[in-house]
Order: sequence, then structure tokens, then C-alpha cells
Amino acid sequence: MKLDFSHIRGDIFGGITAGVVALPLALALGVASGAGAIAGMYGAIIVGFFAALFGGTQTQITGPTGPMVVVFAGLFASLSGNVELVFTAVVLAGVLQILFGIFGLGQYIKLVPYPVVSGFMSGIGAIIVILQVGRLLGHVPPAGTVPALQFIPSALSDPNWSAVVVGGVSLALCYLWPAKLGKYLPAPLAALLIATGLGLMLPNVPLLGDIPSGLPSFHMPAFTQEALLLVTEAAFILAVLGSIDSLLTSLVADNMTRTRHESNRELVGQGIGNLVAGLFGGVASAGATMRTVINIRAGGRTRISGMIHSLLLLAVVLGLGPLAAKIPHAALAGILVKVGFDIVDWGYLRKAHRGPRWDLILMLLVLSTTVFVDLITAVAIGVVLAALAFVRQMAQEQIKSIAEHPPRVDDPEERALLESAEGGVFMFDFGGPLSFGAAADVGHHVNERTKEGVKAIVLDFSRVPFMDVSAARAVETIACDAERADRKVFTTGINENVRRVLSGLNADCCISPDNYFEKRVDALRKAVDSVADK
Repeated sequence: MKLDFSHIRGDIFGGITAGVVALPLALALGVASGAGAIAGMYGAIIVGFFAALFGGTQTQITGPTGPMVVVFAGLFASLSGNVELVFTAVVLAGVLQILFGIFGLGQYIKLVPYPVVSGFMSGIGAIIVILQVGRLLGHVPPAGTVPALQFIPSALSDPNWSAVVVGGVSLALCYLWPAKLGKYLPAPLAALLIATGLGLMLPNVPLLGDIPSGLPSFHMPAFTQEALLLVTEAAFILAVLGSIDSLLTSLVADNMTRTRHESNRELVGQGIGNLVAGLFGGVASAGATMRTVINIRAGGRTRISGMIHSLLLLAVVLGLGPLAAKIPHAALAGILVKVGFDIVDWGYLRKAHRGPRWDLILMLLVLSTTVFVDLITAVAIGVVLAALAFVRQMAQEQIKSIAEHPPRVDDPEERALLESAEGGVFMFDFGGPLSFGAAADVGHHVNERTKEGVKAIVLDFSRVPFMDVSAARAVETIACDAERADRKVFTTGINENVRRVLSGLNADCCISPDNYFEKRVDALRKAVDSVADK
């Protein structure tokens, strides 16, 4: 693969800056995943390097993210810490992402409606905060969101004040660190260093403890019949979530660099990274928006910056493991609380009351389902409800267009023909694609409009580019009802695709082959003549 060295200076600065920012986040998210700080580092190193090398977004920085870690941690708890099965799920997730890219699914993954994306991202942010409250208070909360939420009153009743101070300082520094200093020392890293130093001076502050250093060991994928469904489901969630997360970050990068990413290639790169990470004990990762933005602002312009970010983290793992062992849990918890709050879609929540009420309800439903049930259920419910709402809205608009009376006719000759029929000819303009949501009511509306006095019906398909089975059956119902009522049916503007569907399903059985016309005026002229003959 050919690398672009024309921006090497900016790529070096961008990669180093992104690596410095990624260090505390990788450690913190590694701990939150349940697999340990080193697993977070391995995820950032391995996926970050391979996604940069093979991906389709030049400036993408990949590593553990809040959404991915929430799913990973849930799987880790469900499998009682069986690392072989957990990392098998990461390998499978990588394979699925590669397949998503190969089969060109990148464009479809981006079709998840915004309220659904906002809801599950905000829900994930809430989960991260809930899981870290206990650690901020100096305790180790139980696994799972609901148990961790139920544990909060107990932790509040017996706080470890040393941990509270360390966590409070860490959180405050994440918010209050001066932007001018942030150019040289990013806020998360400053919070990590200062809070760690403070933790070493205070008594009874829980620390990370021994962190393995050196190169990762190989994890052979393993399967058991009992855990197969759980592992497969988690792999699918990780693959879809990681793909959405990465492609959304790619869009942010495009807006900042005025470039255009390759969605399917990005999925292949992310998949390769997660596949390798699963084999070597790394947490599942995805494109990280904040780190990508920092990389671009620091000068990163090509995939070299993402590779440098990973190499910097590798150097840390090979040499600084003993120092990382002294990091307090509360220091990382403070950083993660900031991460969680940043993931919540506050921008939409502040303005949601001005937008469609249904979108706000959908977002809140997905958010609550994410927190109290699980992510896959939340996304599934959100996508299905959003799709049904959209189909219903489109169906209402289509029915409104079809039911318009009298029909809108701009051509003077066509208008004159309709007037000359004195109500004996009725025309229906379908106005666009006929969805299955509207198909069920089309026949009803045609019958409502064609009672006494109507001797001929003209169906205008000029703006119908395609047709499904539901729509074809609706057309069949209209034509056959008209035939039984001794009304003739004429059609106009049917393209070859629509004609093929109608004939293939025999839905045109009640339409005479002589009553198909290319031009609407010809169909109206023939319909008027047929009425005059009666």
C-alpha cells in the first residue's frame, strides 16, 4: 500500500497529539471493559494501526470507545470473564465488518435515523456515568447497569473520601483545564497525571495494580455450545455499532478536511483491526470522534498519523507499564464521567421540544431501552418504529394526493376533455412511488370517488418509478372492481418495470391490452370517447 508522505510533519504532530490524548482514555476504557487496562491499550494499538493502514478515512483515529466498551463489558460479565470466548466475539465482529465492507453495506449502515442514533448514544453515555459513580466514591460497583444504579445509594452512604477527592479533581480538570495549555498537554492527560499524583499522597485510594507490559499473547478463538448464541449476538452488535460509530466519525472528518471517505473500505479496515485485536487480547474498537478531531486540528492529514498514534501507545506499553499500575481507579472514573457526558446528545435534547414530537419520543424510548434493557433491543425497536412512522407519513401524503378531487390538471386540452365528460371520467394521479403503507387504502379511496355517474377511470402511473406486490394487488383490486361496476379502466405512463410487475403477478387481468397509453391526453381522449359511446 502506497503511503502519502507529503504531509509528514503534520501527520507526526497529529499522531503524537492523538496518542497522548488516547493514552488515558485507552486505560480508562480498558478498565471499564472488565478485561483490564492493558486490553484497552492493545485495542487502541492494534485496531488503531490496522484501521489506519487499511481503512478508507485518511485521518481516522481508532481505539476503544464508550459504546463499544459498554457492549464488551456486558459480554465480559455475562461470560464470567472467560477471555477466550469474549475475544472470540471480537474476532467474529471483525469478520462481520469485513463482510459488511465487501458486500457494500456501508451506505446502508448510515441509514439509521438520527433520533435512534441520538438515543442509543445518549443511553450509552448514561450507562458510562452510572457505572463510574461507584468508582468515584471509592467502591467497585457490581457488573451491569441496573445493579450499578442500585448500588449508588450504598456507595453514597459509605464514601472513600480520598477517592472522592481524587475523582473530583480528575473530573474538574477535564472540564476546567485551560484551552491554551490543552494545546501542549491535553486535559484528559493532565487530569490523569495530577489526579494520580494526588492519589499517591492520600491514604487508601484504590489503584489499578499490576498491569502486564510487553507484547500481547495470542488468543485462539474458542466456541462452546452454551455460549454460541451469546457470543454471536455480541459479535453482531459490536460489528454494527462499531461500523456506525466509525462511519459517523468519518463524516465528521470529511467535514473538517473537505475530503470524502470510502465507507466500505473503512469497514474492511476496521474489521481487519478488530479481527487482529481479538486474536491478541484487545478490546473491540471503533473510530473515535474526539481523537480524530484532535488529530486533524494538530495537523494530521493522512493515514500515517493514525499509525503514529498507535506506535506511540505501543512504546508506552513496552516501557511504562509499572507506572500505570499506580493510577487510581477514581482518576480514570473522573475521565470516563466526562467521556460519558460528552457522548450524551445534549445539543438535540436542548432543541428537541422545537422539533417533531414523535422524534423526541423515539429518542427517549431508545435511550431508556438502551439503559434498562440492552443495546440491540433499543436499536431494533428504534429502527422498526422509525421505519413504520415514516411509511405511515408517506402513506398519508400519497393518499392525500390520490384522493385529491378534482385532480390537478395543468394541460388545457386535458382539462377540456375531463370537463366534456361531465363527470363520466375520473382520473387518479398516483403522484409518486406507491408504498405498501398506502396500497391498502388506495382501492377504498378510488371506490369512494367513483360511485354514481363515473363510467371510465384513468390511472396515471407517470410518476410511479417502481411497484411492489402490495401496490400491484391494489391496482388489480381497482381494475377488477371497476370491471364489475361496468367501468372501463385506462392507464397511462406505465414504465417497463411497473408493467413487468403487473403482468408477472397477473395483476393486469382486468385491464384491456388496448387501454395502455404512453401519453395522458391520449388515455383521456379514449376514456371520453368510451363514455360518449354508452
